[in-house]
Order: sequence, then C-alpha cells, then structure tokens
Amino acid sequence: MPSNESQNDEAAREKAINDWLPVTSSRNAKWWYSTFHNVTAMVGAGVLSLPYAMAQLGWGPGVAILFLSWVITLYTLWQMVEMHEMVPGKRFDRYHELGQHAFGEKLGLWIVVPQQLVVQVGVNIVYMVTGGKSLKKFHDLVCSDCKDIRLTYFIMIFASLQFVLAHLPNLNSISVISLAAAVMSLSYSTIAWGATLNKGVQPDVDYSYKASTKTGAVFDFFSALGDIAFAYAGHNVILEIQATIPSTPEKPSKKPMWRGAFLAYVVVAICYFPVALIGYWFFGNSVEDNILISLEKPAWLIATANMFVVIHVIGSYQIYAMAVFDMLETALVKKLHFSPSFMLRFVTRTVYVGFTMIVGICIPFFGGLLSFFGGFAFAPTTYFLPCIMWLAIYKPKKFSFSWIANWVCIVLGILLMILSPIGALRHIILTAKDYEFFS
Repeated sequence: MPSNESQNDEAAREKAINDWLPVTSSRNAKWWYSTFHNVTAMVGAGVLSLPYAMAQLGWGPGVAILFLSWVITLYTLWQMVEMHEMVPGKRFDRYHELGQHAFGEKLGLWIVVPQQLVVQVGVNIVYMVTGGKSLKKFHDLVCSDCKDIRLTYFIMIFASLQFVLAHLPNLNSISVISLAAAVMSLSYSTIAWGATLNKGVQPDVDYSYKASTKTGAVFDFFSALGDIAFAYAGHNVILEIQATIPSTPEKPSKKPMWRGAFLAYVVVAICYFPVALIGYWFFGNSVEDNILISLEKPAWLIATANMFVVIHVIGSYQIYAMAVFDMLETALVKKLHFSPSFMLRFVTRTVYVGFTMIVGICIPFFGGLLSFFGGFAFAPTTYFLPCIMWLAIYKPKKFSFSWIANWVCIVLGILLMILSPIGALRHIILTAKDYEFFS
C-alpha cells in the first residue's frame, strides 16, 4: 500500500501539472467570459453558409431544421453544463472525462476523444481555409487592379498569426481576442443580412431546388443537413470553458456558466436566423456557399465584412486549438512523462498549427468540408452524445419527459450523422474533379 508521503508527492505532482495545463491553469473567469467564448466557438464560418443550406433544403424543411437544431442543441448544452459537477467535489473539466464517467475509463476515451479530435482539428482546418479565403476576398475588393495572388499565400498569412497566438497559455489569456471575435461575428452577420436587404430581392429569384435531377436534390438536401450541424458546434469546448469558472459548493459554476451560455444562444439566434432567411429570400437558389461572395457591392462594406470574418476566425481557431493543445499536452506530460516546459509547449503548438495550415492548403473545398465534418462528428458530440450520457448517468424513468426528449434527440442526431456525410462526400468528389493541388 502506498505511503502517505508518496501519495502526497503524487497529489502535488498532479496539482503542478493541472496548474500548467491550458484548461485547468486558470479558474477565475467571470460568467460573461462564457458568453463570448461560446459565441466565438459557435458562430463561425457556418453562419455564412446557412442561406446556401436553406436553398438546398427549401422553405418548409429549412426553417424547421434550423429552429429544431437551435432548440435541441440548447437542450444538450444545458445537460452538459449540469453534468460538469454532478459528482460532489469533482469537476469534469473535459468532454472525455465526462465520457469516462458515463461509459467507463477506457470505453469513454474511445467514444469521445476520436470524435472530439475530428471536430476540433476539422474546425481548425476549415478556419484556416476560411481565414485565407476572406483575406483573399478583402485583397481582391480593395485592390481590384493588383496582380492576382494565389489562395495558398493568404492561408499562409492567416497561419502566421496563429503561430504567434498559439503560444498564449490558456483560455482566460485569449479572452480579449475571444471578445473581439464575438463582436465581429455579430457585426459580419448583420452586414450579411443588412447588405442583402439593401440589395433587394433579385428579379429572377427562384426557390426551386438547384439540382436538375431528383438524385442531385436528395444528395444536396443531405449535404445541407451537415452545414446546419456544423453551425452548432460549441459543445465540443463547453466543459473546457466551464472549467475556467470558479466553483464552490455554495456557488457552483453551473449557474454563471448557464447564464453566459444562454445569452450566447440568444446572440446565436440573432446571427443565424436573419442571415439564413433573408439570404435565401432575396437570392433564392442562386446564393453562393458563402453569402458574402453573392454580395459584390458596395465593395467597401463587403471588404469590411470579410475583414471581420478574418478577425472572428482568428479567435475561433484559438478556442478550438486550445482544447487540442490541452489534449496533446496532457498526453505528453501524463502518459509519456515529459516535464512541463516552455519548449514542450512551443514545439507541440507550432507543429499543430503547421499541420492544419498544410491540410488547409491541400484541400480548400469550403462547402463540402463544412458539411462532411458537420455530419460525421458534430452531430454525435452536439446532438446526441450528451443525451446518451444523461440517460446512462441519471437513468430517468421510462416515458418521462426527460426520457422521451433524450430519445428524440438521439434518433434525430443519428439520422443526421448518417445522412449528411453522404451528401458532403458527393459534393467533395464533384469539386475535386477540377481541382489542382496547392492552387
């Protein structure tokens, strides 16, 4: 049996590691930090593709799916906030720790970590592409007579910023960047629907499905489901954000966290619904997969909106990357027994940003990527994994409201996970036919 001294040494070592890791090193966040971290994590590039998703879904299904997704993901978000401290004296600071509590030590890791990594790394790759594309669009609008510069270089410019910001130690240290990003997301969403209103309904607007064949329309419908799933992605970092809020038995972190998260969801609705509905109403099925591309004029306003997108995805990239850094650094220090140091952190984070940049340069299929990642991994982690955990841990009575609500979310989430990658894969294959690497 281990002596008290060795147990104390182990506890001290564990505390030192937790004080160094990005998620648990700072626990003095205020409730409003959770609002702008959540807005930054959620209102990403996805909002700009919502009118395009609407065009593939049509009016009835589009409005229903958009609204249902908002309600379901708000419900699953509330469940995760509640489960953060359901064991007295313990906090589940990371998604996989909650998974391990629900499904067992090993199985929990295998269920949660691969999906969470696909989401977080996937989002970072998509944001590399989005940042590069928006920078290119800004450059082309501001300097229309300039020599054409390849997208690759703009992705590299965006990545160079991330190489610097990646070395901020924890979530609280990026709160100013996150606040700026949240303000930007509200700003460019407003510009997107405001400029659309100003442009007016297009004379030849058409609300029929874009695809000329029934098969094409069905695949597009599936693909659009993934776009909408991608738009609700904040759950993957929700426990990590909650971990930064102080907690005592008298004042648990779930109260300030829920206040912040609910306010964030109100902001999400203010951003999403006008962009999706006005964008589709005014452009019909001719809308681009990024609504700002459909809006060519006034040039200065669209250039400004694109710059806002760049500032927003700078912050959003960091929030998702911080959770990946935490995972990598935990594995290196706890499993491989590296000592916590500046050098370890510097190398790990630099390599990761470099990796997302190279993949982003190789495959910038914006629309297809959104949808594929959206369905494949966002649907489980956002729509139904929290429900399965809730059922496994709390075991609500059969046919009670909680039991029915969770099963409805699980069934809808599984359908989303199966159908949307099918449509997205077809979209990627069709786009890839004419694609040249490093274009």
